[in-house]
This record gives sequence, C-alpha cells and structure tokens, in this order.
Amino acid sequence: MPRKKTTPVEEAVATTETKETVKAVKKTAAKKTAAKADAEKKPAVKKTTAKKEAADTKETAAKKAPAKKAAAKKTTAEKAEKKPAAKKTAAKKAVVKEEKPEVFKQTVKHYEDVINWKKGEAHAMDYLYIEINAGDLLTEVEAGVDNMENCCQGILNCMLEGDRFIVEPAEANKVSNTLTVRYYCDNLSPERRKYFDVQ
Repeated sequence: MPRKKTTPVEEAVATTETKETVKAVKKTAAKKTAAKADAEKKPAVKKTTAKKEAADTKETAAKKAPAKKAAAKKTTAEKAEKKPAAKKTAAKKAVVKEEKPEVFKQTVKHYEDVINWKKGEAHAMDYLYIEINAGDLLTEVEAGVDNMENCCQGILNCMLEGDRFIVEPAEANKVSNTLTVRYYCDNLSPERRKYFDVQ
C-alpha cells in the first residue's frame, strides 16, 4: 500500500502524539519498575529487621546467659561455702560430745552414812527393824549411775550382830541389785559387833 501523503502539520502532530505515547509508556514502565523496586525493597527491609531482631535476641540471650552462669556460679559458690560451715558445726558437736563430764559416783562411806541415818531415824520412831534393798538404795541415792559395787559394800559394812539377809545373792562378793538386808534398830549401841566379826 502506498503511503498517504501528509502535510507537515500532520507530521508534526503525529510526531508529538508518538512522543507523548512514548513518554506515557516510559512513565508507566518507570512506575512499574518503581513499584517492583518498592516491592523488592519492602521484604528486604523486613528481612533486615528480622535479622536485626534475631541478632538483638541473640545478644540479649548472650548477655542473659553469662548472668545466669554467674548466678549459677554464685549459688554453687554459696553452696560450697555452706558445706564447710556444716562440717564445722558437725566437728563442734563432736567435740561437745567428747567433752561429757565424768559421772560422779558416790563412795562406800557415803552409802554407810545414808544407811546409818535411816537406822537412826527408824530407832527414833521406835521401829524394830528396817529392810534395805540394794537396787532401791542405789536408785534413791544416785539414779541412773552404775555404782552397785559401792552400794552393796556399804550395805554389808553396816550389818551388825543380829542383822540378817532377807535376800542373799549367790555371788561370792554379794554384789547384786537383789541384795536385801534387815537391820534391827532397837539397839544401835556402838558396842554391838559387826556382823562379819561374829561369823
């Protein structure tokens, strides 16, 4: 097809129209590229912020972790300090247990004095006799102390002529909590002989 003949005015109008359409196309292309760039930039910004947030959380976690470790070290150090203190108190308790006072045991003379006082009291009340048991006397004088030997020796030493055994232990030394003696209190004269001197 042959080209139409155009006037210079028409050519000028056509060129301006094509220029405007080219500009419009360029603008829309520029807008599209700008929108794409914006779309690409926004996720990129989000990614960087997410990365920053992750880095921040890691930093805070890293800061907290040494604090926790330090706290854990402190608690273990405190426990380590407390354990020796407990050992010290245990050692002190052991020392206290070792330093128990020695049990004071009454002498034979003390038991003789107690028995003679009982005999004198019975004589004053006009009793004919009194009976004394070794186990009861030991409990009366010093309860909880193992001093049966001195107690029985005192009972035997106080026996005078005419006194007699109610319960005589089978042991040769007569040391037993069953030892029971009847003391006659009607005559407490010092001239009375000892029981074992008569035998």
